[in-house]
Amino acid sequence: MIVVLRLGHRPKRDQRVTTHVALAARALGADEIWVSEQDAKLEQTIRSVVGRFGGSFRIKTGVEWRKAIRSWKGEVVHLTMYGESLSKALPKIKSRKLMVVVGAEKVPREVYELVDWNISIGNQPHSEVAALAIFLDRLKGGKKLERKVKGGRLAIVPNPRGKTVVDSEEGKGRAATRKG
Repeated sequence: MIVVLRLGHRPKRDQRVTTHVALAARALGADEIWVSEQDAKLEQTIRSVVGRFGGSFRIKTGVEWRKAIRSWKGEVVHLTMYGESLSKALPKIKSRKLMVVVGAEKVPREVYELVDWNISIGNQPHSEVAALAIFLDRLKGGKKLERKVKGGRLAIVPNPRGKTVVDSEEGKGRAATRKG
């Protein structure tokens, strides 16, 4: 069980980046994303992606982050450029229940004290989307990128020269392929 906790989401400013954090979390094997600010539009967007492409990824917004971190029954990792290096910290993470905290605006100092691990993905300014993607990919050993996700209407078929999308609702219930 992996939950990503997004802190400091500002709906008018961070809509696109938070959407990308959620998409990276889903694509790379997280089970849920919790966002500290209420955002119905973000919830609708992510639920639409899950409906079209499948899987059981969930989103919850308006989460009280302090309460969420304190009550978590597992390990809590905060991705930051100030923490212990990923290569040194990753082997120490043992829990099957993991909360991964990523910030939007300046992360409150309290977060650094509440979590089990402050892990740096490099020591230079970087995107929280990139940090989350690198962390989850390393955590999962690169195995989530090639997995088949069940339950979606759309499936992307790898294609070296174009786009191949299989839509199970086209052609009266049988799979149809669109190339573009």
